[in-house]
Amino acid sequence: MPTTPDRQRPFFVVLNRRSGSGDAGATEAAIRSTLDAAGRSYRLFCAKHPRHLGELAGQAVEAARAQDGAVVVVGGDGTINAVVQVVLPSGLPLGVLPQGTFNFFGRCHRLPEGDAGAGMRGLLDATEMPVQVGTINERVFLVNASLGLYPELLERRELDKRRFGRHRLVALLSGLRALLGDYPDLRLSLCEDGQWQVRRSTTLVVGDNRLQLESIGIPQAGEVDRGSLVGIVLPPLARWHMIFTAVRGLFGHLGDVEKVDSFAFTELEVALPRRRQIKVAIDGEIVRLPLPLRFRVAPQPLRLLVPRDRRP
Repeated sequence: MPTTPDRQRPFFVVLNRRSGSGDAGATEAAIRSTLDAAGRSYRLFCAKHPRHLGELAGQAVEAARAQDGAVVVVGGDGTINAVVQVVLPSGLPLGVLPQGTFNFFGRCHRLPEGDAGAGMRGLLDATEMPVQVGTINERVFLVNASLGLYPELLERRELDKRRFGRHRLVALLSGLRALLGDYPDLRLSLCEDGQWQVRRSTTLVVGDNRLQLESIGIPQAGEVDRGSLVGIVLPPLARWHMIFTAVRGLFGHLGDVEKVDSFAFTELEVALPRRRQIKVAIDGEIVRLPLPLRFRVAPQPLRLLVPRDRRP
């Protein structure tokens, strides 16, 4: 725990200038003016490209350790994930200013969106809240991690966003368009609590965000608040049935669709015959990971800074 009083500890801010659809220059100016007006010591680390986030987060963590400070991340769920990868092992407190498209992490924890100045003012007198973090092969995820159809959908969505803009409508239409293409057919070997089973699937999603799980109608969503992760297995379906399933999910009824299997767990191992690695989407970012995949709840929680008026 920090020895510097909360109202005096310096902030080390990691800003992704490519997150969301807003003006990064205005966001940076709002952060600076808020901290200058409060007389708070700070330093900004501005990433011109997402690939620089890990390096800058490392610099911010090193500086925060040396000065008994806190790290603050400004961006969407993917940006937050990249910074948490570095902050979580350090044990430092983290403030979050959500600036992305969906902001499931920020919305789930009632963090102010969009207005960076207001968000930073809330952090000036924030309290700490422990937040559960999921891991896949020791990589952190805050919202979800998935394989199969979902990563393919996300890749198409990113291409469409670059072409048409980073808006929620673009993301939704892009997802529906992806459903008209080919679907992967995976034979998943799942080990839960020591028991193996083989399942055919087009996609496996593991969620760690109650809000997102509730928004698509998964009945186990509340288990996230009780120390579990939630798995969703979507079996091979006819095209019309897949589109129907996606529409049901958009309206919050995915859990009611026949053949969609959802379950809560604390540890899950996933293997695929004759494959050594697989494409995985982690909080919206695509990576390739070696098999088997091991999902579990991280042993230590994230020390999230939450404005006092937003504390549950």
